[in-house]
Amino acid sequence: MSLPGAAAVVDRPAADALRRQHSVGVLGGGQLGRMFVHDAHRMGLRVVVLDPDGDCPAGRAADGLLRAAYDDPQALDELARLCGAVTTEFENVPAASLQALAARCTVSPAAQAVRICQHRALEKAHFRHSGVPCAPYAEIVSDDDLTAVAPALLPGVLKTSQLGYDGKGQARVSTADELTAAWQRMGRQACVLEALVPIRVELSVIVARGVDGAVVHLPVQQNLHRDGILAVTQVPAPDVDAATIDQVVERAVRLAQSMDYVGVLCVEFFVLHDGRVLANEMAPRPHNSGHYSIDACDQSQFELQLRTLLGLPLVPPRQHSSAVMLNLMGDLWFRHASTSDATPREPDWPALLALPGVHLHLYGKAEPRRARKMGHLTITASSPDAARTTALMAARRLALPAF
Repeated sequence: MSLPGAAAVVDRPAADALRRQHSVGVLGGGQLGRMFVHDAHRMGLRVVVLDPDGDCPAGRAADGLLRAAYDDPQALDELARLCGAVTTEFENVPAASLQALAARCTVSPAAQAVRICQHRALEKAHFRHSGVPCAPYAEIVSDDDLTAVAPALLPGVLKTSQLGYDGKGQARVSTADELTAAWQRMGRQACVLEALVPIRVELSVIVARGVDGAVVHLPVQQNLHRDGILAVTQVPAPDVDAATIDQVVERAVRLAQSMDYVGVLCVEFFVLHDGRVLANEMAPRPHNSGHYSIDACDQSQFELQLRTLLGLPLVPPRQHSSAVMLNLMGDLWFRHASTSDATPREPDWPALLALPGVHLHLYGKAEPRRARKMGHLTITASSPDAARTTALMAARRLALPAF
């Protein structure tokens, strides 16, 4: 079956056979969408994915794939025809597409909330409006903004206001000259300059809010980033006290409520050396740091996403095992690479799976590339120390740094 224009349907089974009331749609075909598909199938639902890549990870797991741009009107119409409810698996889907779909079917999160989360300046303004502290910052949209930057914002991090993620669209700058040069390299597009702050610990909170206003959350995650990309998540968070945990949960819930948010929302926080807690950014979707919930909790973040999307009851998730998650980047496939042999090779999965409590998740991406997320390991155990000990053994076998 084909749609007019650029959109095309890959039948698995034929799109017309999908029963709309038992089908959900996903904008985006990456690994988050793939894991959403797995949980939807477990609940007896069919899933249609819209993505421009005909070989995307979620599309290969789903019942149907609409291969089209995210703003293709015909593809959006077809998605709404096939599905009673639609969500997104990444924040950079056009908010206008969500708004158009909302006229035809249930959509969560709403376009306005996504619009806030996908634009750093709007996001930081919303933090301030909601009474949630964040790092000092300034918007950079013109040469006048450059000359007006307060000295207290340097050294800082210049970030594109839109489309930056996993360390992309960012540059550390120490002087006004470096700031100007970095903005030029970024094409003079709208940016935010954030002052560098002395970070002791990075945390994230994943909340799920229903259409009735009910809110639940996963345990707070402690995260370690390398080169701007999440490398390690530990749950329970080992290096913060109960008061800090309560504080970040309260602020994450407050932000969800302030946007009248429906869906799964991740809020990242910095804990500074002086104890202050600052919001970093929000993701209007499940999050890399929540992947451990598949193996360590009685509800994963993807089940929570389904529950909010379908108006099902929200029950507080329970963590039944301590967990450490290690991201598996494409660099692992090139550990052996030399000038004479740069062919990617699979890591030694049997050596990892020989360790107790190791759960391997590979995303089915066709081509490993450096700095590309290819999968993750979740290590579960009866105690945080046991999970960390095994995770460090796994890291050594992968030649990853200790944490």
